[in-house]
Amino acid sequence: MNQTAVMTALTEVFERERRGLLAHSYRMLGTWDEAEDAVQEAYLRAFKGWSAFEQRSSVRVWLYRIVTNVCLTALTGRSRRALPSDSVTEPGDWIQPIPSALVGADPEAEVVAREGVRLAFVAGLQLLPGRQRAVLLLREVLAFPAAEVATMLDISVAAVKSALQRARATIAEAAPAPDRITEPADPRTRELLRSYMAAWEHADPAAFARVLRADAVLSMVPSGVRADGNTACLALATPAMDGGWRMEATGANGQPAALAWWHGEPYGVAVLTVAADGIAAVTVFADAALVDRFTAATGGPGPGRP
Repeated sequence: MNQTAVMTALTEVFERERRGLLAHSYRMLGTWDEAEDAVQEAYLRAFKGWSAFEQRSSVRVWLYRIVTNVCLTALTGRSRRALPSDSVTEPGDWIQPIPSALVGADPEAEVVAREGVRLAFVAGLQLLPGRQRAVLLLREVLAFPAAEVATMLDISVAAVKSALQRARATIAEAAPAPDRITEPADPRTRELLRSYMAAWEHADPAAFARVLRADAVLSMVPSGVRADGNTACLALATPAMDGGWRMEATGANGQPAALAWWHGEPYGVAVLTVAADGIAAVTVFADAALVDRFTAATGGPGPGRP
């Protein structure tokens, strides 16, 4: 097979797996930027190694082995990423949101895929050493058999089982209870997102307070500012509610989210954690570049609604 044919064949396979590889890399690394870089590096490594691929495993397993090891290399010597809602004093950097549309899955796996990229889960993953993180994701999210995971990571099956047990114990303490979280398509979730956006657009602090749970948390990235409880969230938000906000609904990390423009200029994205009884958390990523990136990735509206 000549080089052109190799590239064509590999590209076809790779594109089928791209979303899954991107989601896996994002879970491993915690940022959209680094996940994209990891997927690109994995493609280059796969192309260089295609001729030596002996098909002892499926191409899918081979690609996940490559991208997992790219991620493990990237994690070497790096401080963990976090959210302001985490109990860390000096994170290596902040977790970055990613459009839900980029990490979607087949319908039968959609719920698992959403749970696997929720902000709280991704933040919890950052508590784990790299190998434990990889084992947990490969076994629990991607459902690879222990023997295949052992081969991917060049460790024993016993080591896989041990790492998985330790990872489960750590992540169980960090992840929110599943019954607290509603799905993005749930009518109540959509209603709360609309009410959240309307409160900001109409400069209505009372309406904002009504959609928040009593124990809601409002976090700001990259400032690291955090408010705990409805009253504190309202005190933090009210001075900024000047009537200059415009918002558009989107999805980030398998959660409802809002792209925000302030006085016609891109501002960032707010990611909501919604429970049946109200909004449990709002994480605001004040990064203007995210607005254009989300818009381009999701085919959403153009900059700000004047």
